[in-house]
Amino acid sequence: MKALILAAGRGERLQPITDTRPKPLIPILCKPLIEWIIRTIENTRLVDEVIIVVSYLKEKIINHINSLNVDLKIKFVDQGSELGTGDAVIKGLSNIKDIDEDVLIIYSDIFLSNWSVLRDIAVIDDNVIVGYYSPNPSNYGVLLIENGLLKSIVEKPEKPLSNLINTGIYKLRIRDILENKDVETSSRGEIEFTDIINNIVKHSRIRVLDISNRTKWIDIGLPWNIIDANKIALESLCENSIKSIVEENVTIKPPVYIGEGSIIRSGSYIEGPVYIDRGVEIGPNARIRPYSVICSGSRIGFSVEVKESIIMENVHISHLSYVGDSIVCENTNFGAGTITANLRFDEKTVSVNIKGRRVDSGRRKLGAIIGGYVKTGIHVSIMPGVKIGSYSWISPGAVVKHDIPSKSFVKTEVNYFIDTLHNEIFDE
Repeated sequence: MKALILAAGRGERLQPITDTRPKPLIPILCKPLIEWIIRTIENTRLVDEVIIVVSYLKEKIINHINSLNVDLKIKFVDQGSELGTGDAVIKGLSNIKDIDEDVLIIYSDIFLSNWSVLRDIAVIDDNVIVGYYSPNPSNYGVLLIENGLLKSIVEKPEKPLSNLINTGIYKLRIRDILENKDVETSSRGEIEFTDIINNIVKHSRIRVLDISNRTKWIDIGLPWNIIDANKIALESLCENSIKSIVEENVTIKPPVYIGEGSIIRSGSYIEGPVYIDRGVEIGPNARIRPYSVICSGSRIGFSVEVKESIIMENVHISHLSYVGDSIVCENTNFGAGTITANLRFDEKTVSVNIKGRRVDSGRRKLGAIIGGYVKTGIHVSIMPGVKIGSYSWISPGAVVKHDIPSKSFVKTEVNYFIDTLHNEIFDE
């Protein structure tokens, strides 16, 4: 059996996070999404070759995968122009000789709480599409089924006839895909894999496997989904696993994972579930609140509070700062007293600008979404739902109320007016 991982998309709705890293390298517990998939495929022992379709920032994906010590044959296919998921699948399968083989197809922007279900999918002796019951089916492809078999997929219907959605996981005969690949391009000018699936069901059966009772599933399509996915992963922590130096007068409430080479300095308070990767320095007197993830090489300084946030690699958060319900990308540096606000005055849910449109996050608390290599000066305040693009600098004392494009310099100036006081004031 072959496995095909679709990893070519730009992830434009995830900007500025995807300015500096492709979507498959977004970390869940500091491990990239695609690595979770690769490790699971390796553990099934059912796949003889993994094909990864890449395009956007492909070198970063290739370099990361090549750095993994996995017992798998891995091949990369460059999609070139990103013409849709169907185009990616066709290009990925184009050089396979035995088209009567099966292929396990997985989108690289999904996360499962229980990845072992992939093995159960792989051993089914039939075409399979994997479904999941969602409270918001209009945001996804909806599966219409009859007697356990797929009738069709309806993409993002206004009035869905079912809550069972397409998860982006399939096991199909390669021949069935290639013999039904001729479809019209969508309104976006792309070849959609779901259209190929709808062609297949006209000639062959596809079983629907509902995994709703066996795992949590999430699509990483919007920035706050990264917080949600990490929260799901953190729920799997059961007890403390501490491989670091912990100084005196530190409180650690389980479950907390702390990696090798990290230092937790005196007076710090960590309340799990929390994941702290290797080579991290916390404190002194820092507070790390539940559902926080802090990745390798980061530094959380004196009297800094981090709450339900994702701190990526090599981030430095200086003393007296607060980071709540936020995402801070790699190599960002916060000046002392930088604050991310996470709650509106009216306590309504926070909306975020996504590709020029305001999208309700559904979260009452949501802080900032900060790209890689950002620098803030001292006493910077960032309002709820604001995005700061990668490589931007924010000058001291700024109050950031609106999104900042990448490679911007936000400069605040205070003009002092000095009046000449009457001499009699000083003569008194």
